Amino acid sequence: MSTFTVTELPLPGLKRLTRRRFEDDRGRFSRLFCPTALQQAGWQGPVTQINHSVTQHEGTVRGLHYQRPPHEEMKLVSCLHGRIWDLVVDLRSDSPTFLRWHAEILNANEDSALLIPAGFAHGFQTLTPNVELIYCHSAGYEPDFEAGLRVDDPALAIAWPLTVKNLSERDQAFLLISSGFEGVGR
Repeated sequence: MSTFTVTELPLPGLKRLTRRRFEDDRGRFSRLFCPTALQQAGWQGPVTQINHSVTQHEGTVRGLHYQRPPHEEMKLVSCLHGRIWDLVVDLRSDSPTFLRWHAEILNANEDSALLIPAGFAHGFQTLTPNVELIYCHSAGYEPDFEAGLRVDDPALAIAWPLTVKNLSERDQAFLLISSGFEGVGR
């Protein structure tokens, strides 16, 4: 039996992975990472970085972050504690869904994750306090290639489920998308 159940989502390459869970009277177990199963689900390349974030307050938004070529990255985002509204924006200029967004609710009780292809911006809003996430990245962080989109950009018209709170100064400073925005190519 497979480690993950894979669900294709509306943006090409974006997938929801649900881990196989084992439970008994001691508790539960699920495999967070398995290279073979991830490759079968569409993961490309090695995992070069794993990050852990803790966000204390409900309604907090982090993002929308991405890395510009040639340092684009795939991400596998898992919620370890709490509940989030996980959102991506397709920035691949050759994609039929260029500048469209999609969101999924991830929570610790479902053992699910979002597999995000390279060429997407990513962010999330906490739906509960004290949220913990773990991210696997296919490329290392390159500060000279980091970029982001504004969470309130009218060109995206994102319908956040809660009032946006606790946005960092960096995330507030991202520029609005202009008519000449070219995305990240592919």
